[in-house]
Amino acid sequence: MPKPEKHVFVCVQSRPETHPKGSCTARGGAPLVDEFRRLFEEKGLWGRFQVTTTGCLGPCEEGPNVLVYPEGVMYAKVTVENVTEIVEQHLLENSPIESLKISEEVWS
Repeated sequence: MPKPEKHVFVCVQSRPETHPKGSCTARGGAPLVDEFRRLFEEKGLWGRFQVTTTGCLGPCEEGPNVLVYPEGVMYAKVTVENVTEIVEQHLLENSPIESLKISEEVWS
């Protein structure tokens, strides 16, 4: 397997509905994975980029969260509609989407 240019991690952490932090799965994480995979297939991006499901990335209240490496850019409250923008703008054009980035305070 060739080393991907970028690796997308999509949180699919699942917790009980009553958990105070909630979860990215309850907020729509799984459909995001499906949409990334669909677009990668449609655009022939497998091998160039990779998408992986992951457990908790930390800021559960801001989910669903998507983390893109090697830049270490985390996106918050991502919707299925945002996935095309992430693929086209961040992955293909190498330009992270400022309006979707999680607050810098998360990383402090």
